[in-house]
Amino acid sequence: MMQKTPPLNPNAPMVADVRTMSRAPGTVKEWSADIGFADGLGLDMIAIPAGATVTARLTLTAVSEGILVTGTVSAPVVGECGRCLKAIEEPLDVEVNELYAFEGSVTAETTDEDEIMRLQGDLLDLEPVIRDALVFAMPGTPLCRPECPGLCQDCGTSWDDLPADHGHEIMDPRWAQLKKLM
Repeated sequence: MMQKTPPLNPNAPMVADVRTMSRAPGTVKEWSADIGFADGLGLDMIAIPAGATVTARLTLTAVSEGILVTGTVSAPVVGECGRCLKAIEEPLDVEVNELYAFEGSVTAETTDEDEIMRLQGDLLDLEPVIRDALVFAMPGTPLCRPECPGLCQDCGTSWDDLPADHGHEIMDPRWAQLKKLM
C-alpha cells in the first residue's frame, strides 16, 4: 500500500514553486537559497555542523518528463583526519543533477515511488536532493591532505612533528635479559 506524503509548504526554505514556469521543454528558472540543517549532516569523523549555512544555486529546467534540477550545493565541513587526527575545516562543493517527474508522465507511471523524485503539484521538495548530495560527497575517511603520513604506531606522535630519523628500538622480549649483560 502506497503511503501518502504530507503536502509541502510552499514557503519552506527548501521547497521550489514552479507554478510560474511553463511546462514546455526548455523553460528555465533559477533557484537559490542559503539554508541550514538544524541537526547537521554527516558522520562522527566529518560533518556539516548544525546550523551551518548551506548554499544552493540551482537551475530548474522543464523537460518532457518533468523538471530537471542541476547546479551546485556548498557547505562547510568540519572533522578530523583519519590518519593523524588533526582538525579539518574545508568547503564541500557538490554538483546536483536530479529529475523530478511530472504527475502522470511516463517516467512517473513506470517507476516505483522511491526510484525517482516527483513533483507535488507545482512544488519540488529539494531537501532530500540537497541532503543526499552533500552526505554522499563526504569522504568515509577524511584526510587533512592526501599525503598525510599519520601517527607513529609506537608513540602516537604525528609523523609531521617527528624528526626524519625517528624510530623505536623494539626488542624481542625473549632476548631482553641479554641486554642487561651489555
